[in-house]
Amino acid sequence: MSSYTSMFVEVIFGFFALFIITKILGKTQISQITPFDFISALILGELVGNALFDPNAGIPEIAFVIVLYGILMYVIEIISQKYKRTRHMLEGSPTIIIHRGKLIRDMMKKTKLDINQLQHLLREKDVFSISEVEFAVLEANGTVSVLKKTDYQTPTRKDLKLSPQEVALPITLINDGEVIKDNMEEKNLPMSWLEESIREQGYKDVSEIFYAEYTKGNPLFILPFFNREHQKFKDID
Repeated sequence: MSSYTSMFVEVIFGFFALFIITKILGKTQISQITPFDFISALILGELVGNALFDPNAGIPEIAFVIVLYGILMYVIEIISQKYKRTRHMLEGSPTIIIHRGKLIRDMMKKTKLDINQLQHLLREKDVFSISEVEFAVLEANGTVSVLKKTDYQTPTRKDLKLSPQEVALPITLINDGEVIKDNMEEKNLPMSWLEESIREQGYKDVSEIFYAEYTKGNPLFILPFFNREHQKFKDID
C-alpha cells in the first residue's frame, strides 16, 4: 500500500472515529464546554494528527489512541454526573462577580477576569453599562449570566397584566426552494394550502419561493428567490 493510500485510509478512519466519539460523549461537549473539555479535545486531535503522520502507526494504533482517550473522557463525564462533589474539581463552578450591583473584586482576581474582559462579556448579553447589572455570574464555560436591575429589565406580559397567549413553534415548509414534505405532514397541511397561501402573497408557483415558514395563527412567512436580473450585485464606487 502506497503512502498516499495509507494516509487516505487512516484519515477517513480517524474522521469517522472522532465523529463517533463526539456523538457518544454528547452535545454538552460543545454547548457547555469547560476548559478541561477544550484541552481534552485539543489533545485528542493532536494525538490523532501525530498518529496519522507517524510511519510506524497504522489504523490499529489510531483506533487505540481514539478509543482510550474517548473512554477516559467518558469516565470523567460519568464520575462528574454520579458524584456531585467531583463536579467542582472536574467542571469548575459558577462564580458571582457582581452582587447587588457591586463588583466582587476578589472573585474577579480569583478567576483572572479583568474589567475589560467583563465589559466584553456583558456586551455579548446586550448590556453596555455595568450600572445596569444587579447580579452577574461567571459560568464554568467562561460565559456570563446576567440579571439586570428592575429598571432595565424588559417587561413581560405578566408585568403588563396582559392575558397569556399560546406559544407556537415556527416550522420550515420550504427551504432552499425545496418543499419539506415531512413538516407538511406533521402539521397536516396539504400542498393545495401551501400553493394557495403563496398565490395570496402575489407569487405564481412554489418554484419562486426560496424559504417559507409557518407559525400557527400567523400568515405564511415567505422569502422569494431573487429575480435573475437582480442576482448580480454591482460594486458601488
